[in-house]
Amino acid sequence: MDKSELLSTLDSETKSSKNKANKLKWREIEAIHDRKRLKQELRELGMSPEDDLKFL
Repeated sequence: MDKSELLSTLDSETKSSKNKANKLKWREIEAIHDRKRLKQELRELGMSPEDDLKFL
């Protein structure tokens, strides 16, 4: 394997690692937004913060 092949292999591995990390970050962000939406919906239904902790 020559130097250019090695560099291209390393570059593709780095890109796939970054893509996976970005996907995980977006999933975490979406989960946070989902929890906020759920809490807002529970508040709109008249449930107290103690009640919504039982559901989460």
